[in-house]
Amino acid sequence: MSLIRKDDLVEVITGKYKGERGKVLEVYPKKDRVLVEGINLVVKHERVRMSEKGQEGGIIEKEAPLDVSNVMLVDPKTSKPVRLGVEIGEDGTKRRVTRGRNSSRSALD
Repeated sequence: MSLIRKDDLVEVITGKYKGERGKVLEVYPKKDRVLVEGINLVVKHERVRMSEKGQEGGIIEKEAPLDVSNVMLVDPKTSKPVRLGVEIGEDGTKRRVTRGRNSSRSALD
């Protein structure tokens, strides 16, 4: 189960893009992967497709998914990467909370 959601700000903690931050564009929970804006760019050769509305061909750069274990959520209050946990409220609702020494110890939802 991934605690990272769409539109979260994350920091890459390993690999070529280590230390860079970006917004999560998409989450693939079955594959445990996330698509982060401007991170893990790959070069793709695309051909011209006439069926779609004027899609041009050529060499384009686009984001490729990263494993969710390679990113950490950035705490909105401390602006540092933190781990996430789940806290169950008295009414039985679940909410995400930040954990760790860089945490502001607050709920995100």
